[in-house]
Amino acid sequence: MRRIRDLLLFAAALLCATPAAASHLRFGLQADPTTLDPAQSTAYIERIVFAAVCDKLIEIDAKLKYVPQLATEWQWSPDGLALTLKLRAGVIFHDGEPLDAAAVRFNIDRYKTAPYSRRQTELKSIKAITAVGPLTVRIELSEPYAPLLAQLADRAGMMVSPKAMRELGDKLSARPVCAGPYRLVEWVKQDRIVFEKFDRYWNAAAVTIDRVTYLPIVDDTVRLTNLRAGSLQLSERVAPTDLATVRGDSRLKLYESASLGYRVLTINTNKGDAAKTPLGSNAKLREAFELSIDRRAINQVAFDGAFIPSNQPEAPGTAFYAGALPLPSRDLARAKALVAETGLPRVPVNLLIGTDPSDARVAEIIQAMAGEAGFDVKITVLEASTLLSRLSSGTFEVAFVIWSGRADPDANIAIWAACDGFINYGKYCDPKLDGLFSRARASTDQAERARLYAEAASIYLAARPYLFLYHLKWFWGASAKLSGIVPHPDGIIRLQGLVLRE
Repeated sequence: MRRIRDLLLFAAALLCATPAAASHLRFGLQADPTTLDPAQSTAYIERIVFAAVCDKLIEIDAKLKYVPQLATEWQWSPDGLALTLKLRAGVIFHDGEPLDAAAVRFNIDRYKTAPYSRRQTELKSIKAITAVGPLTVRIELSEPYAPLLAQLADRAGMMVSPKAMRELGDKLSARPVCAGPYRLVEWVKQDRIVFEKFDRYWNAAAVTIDRVTYLPIVDDTVRLTNLRAGSLQLSERVAPTDLATVRGDSRLKLYESASLGYRVLTINTNKGDAAKTPLGSNAKLREAFELSIDRRAINQVAFDGAFIPSNQPEAPGTAFYAGALPLPSRDLARAKALVAETGLPRVPVNLLIGTDPSDARVAEIIQAMAGEAGFDVKITVLEASTLLSRLSSGTFEVAFVIWSGRADPDANIAIWAACDGFINYGKYCDPKLDGLFSRARASTDQAERARLYAEAASIYLAARPYLFLYHLKWFWGASAKLSGIVPHPDGIIRLQGLVLRE
């Protein structure tokens, strides 16, 4: 009896001495990133992955307030022409290099001047960056620019190691070296992106999961099946049609948040030969196309009413929504009349969409509705990187795209509609509109900014280079074993604070 007791005690001692199994979070994504260089990134999916690897100077909390991350505090000069940031002490990049004022200056210079950088427009008002101390940076502006904080709370504020940048060059896009909670271990395109916890992370106490693997799974049904089977512990963008399934599964939890993001049809009106189409060259046909569409019906049929029909980049009821320009109703008779004025028997339209099944549902509804007004809509499905390439080169007529949204209104519309907007793929341009954007950026008075953005909306909504369709809600499905999830309106899950119970 004593021998059995001793053996049991010995076995218990062995169990206590054995290290706990490493925790591993498998996160299902809707697509695979194209790049993991913050300078080159334009796709929303990349922002989700950046949350693991690249901290920012400034963070946005779940209530859209700016809070410290790599910078602990910041202050505007009285004239609004300089922003001074104090950096967090003791921050280390994944290659062991320190984050200091010189590193911040290097990063902002790269974002502002590198020929491949997609951050140039966001930072064009910066005229100088000065290291005024080892951990203090002053950013000087050519003109007041209220949205700068929002830019530093996004990719323009993500700091990469200057040493790694110099050594890796173009390879940094596949091997990011930042100062985030996890470091990259492996990236197999279209298969997996693997990160391991960075032990020297400045906020290491908030990181409890040892390994995170992002798995691109395009099909919503397959992603949900993997989540229910336990192969995933977290899945982004649960389809509205699957919400009841997640809610009804005791092994899962559903998280949701109203979103800054929206879906929009972008029309090529001014870039190359692809703009020389009936829709691209005729504003009345764009009006007819919009009048043929019923946004409320799209929301009900495609999403069971889960989203928010909208005709603007700001959601209804928010501070910068232009209430004088409400959601238009469908007017099929007027749409037919406008098409008839052109003398065309039918109007061909080539619509590019991504591989998300919900995109196909929306496109097919638009195809049917517009068809009643005289438009022959051809739907072309493209993988994400191919779609982005077509947009960037201007070889498209109409594309259905997503914008994940920003806390500052300028980053929700000027990036599309300003003459030099960095995702103004169809090169729509109106100097009067640019003037309104400039005045709105220079003001810190919210009421004045709202007035200016509403005046701008009266211009671009009439020209219709973009047809905003609906604002999203974010839905995440998670294993009941995963806790600490804080839904954010930007749709990005922060990994700090997550706990996975094995």
